[in-house]
Amino acid sequence: MATVNIRRDVDDKFYRYKMPVLQVKIEGRGNGIKTVIPNMEEIARALNRPPTYSTKFFGCELGAQTSFANDRYIVNGAHTGDRLRELLDVFIEKYVLCPSCKNPETELVITGKAGHEDIHRDCKACGRQNGIDMRHKLVTFILKNPPKKKDKGKKGGKKGMTAEVNVGGPLVFDKVESGSDNADEEGSPVVSPGANMGVPTSGTDIDAVLGKSDPILENPDAAEAVTKKLSKLEVNGNGNGHANGDADEDDDDAAGSPWGVLRAWLIDNTDASDADVVAKIKDIGVVGKHKVLLEVGQHLFTDEVVAQLPKRVNLLQALVTSEKHQKSLLGGLERLFAHSPSSDSLIASGAVSKVLMVLYQGDILDEELVSQWGTHVSKKYVDKETSKKVRKSADVFIKWLDEADDESDEE
Repeated sequence: MATVNIRRDVDDKFYRYKMPVLQVKIEGRGNGIKTVIPNMEEIARALNRPPTYSTKFFGCELGAQTSFANDRYIVNGAHTGDRLRELLDVFIEKYVLCPSCKNPETELVITGKAGHEDIHRDCKACGRQNGIDMRHKLVTFILKNPPKKKDKGKKGGKKGMTAEVNVGGPLVFDKVESGSDNADEEGSPVVSPGANMGVPTSGTDIDAVLGKSDPILENPDAAEAVTKKLSKLEVNGNGNGHANGDADEDDDDAAGSPWGVLRAWLIDNTDASDADVVAKIKDIGVVGKHKVLLEVGQHLFTDEVVAQLPKRVNLLQALVTSEKHQKSLLGGLERLFAHSPSSDSLIASGAVSKVLMVLYQGDILDEELVSQWGTHVSKKYVDKETSKKVRKSADVFIKWLDEADDESDEE
């Protein structure tokens, strides 16, 4: 593999600090297009930084969602290798090089108490300690995911973010204990009731829990056509990819209000095309509002949500453009599970985990957000007991997500 100097401003071919040339691979099409960095782990190893840091830095700088699992480091959208290499140089300058001696022999060290942490670069070459810019968005990610020391004596298989394990054989889950020490907005962490609520436990095959279905439409041409229709309808609000905002969102739920009209239409038109749904949202005048996702999540789907959702991935990718949108979509789906005529059997069947898998694989839900949602009970959308049941049913997916992250970090 071709290598370059870590400091690209150094022309000396005998410069000792080198890294692989960053490679990119564009995958997908339309709203599902993404940029994969196949050799991010090799680059990260040369920089002595977790590969998630540089990937997340790209996302922060480009305003794009990122995901990392199974040796795949992904930035949503199509980005050129030259652009990402420029950003990698910035990352190296900000988080790797020692400002004093300009050597990359540094480690990130976090000091201070919770809420008052500080991060600095500890240089092994000159012994100096230099701080980093604590105002950058990446700092929050680093504090939540501090550098971990590798356990050289521990070896294990890798878990991918698909429904199958990449080392062969079915992926098996241990029993999930969902207790948490962190209180939510209501002050109540998720608890694990003793009663079996239908969530698969030890010895459960993931294929039986989450299924093998790919969330992307089976017909690529149909998916592309839907994407083109959605882009023509300017689903994000103003034609340049940005939503109109939610500051003036109308909370009036009366039958004649925009939300009452949208709700009634969705209930009567669950089979409507994606383009028709977007056209109705535009016609009502609520484009870009996060509450649109609350109504869509609750009323566009039925008890058959597990089968229906994969066909709506393109629509949801177009509608979900912010963290608020993601939270509202989860709230709507939570209400769907709570108010369904077959609520108990639907929750007990593991449908929540299956739905989360589809949304995660479709890059609709952010990993950090869905993990936090899964471990914090809230009565914002449903009563507290129902909220516990829904999250209990999601334990399988949340546990799998956390363990996949942990193993990726260890490797």
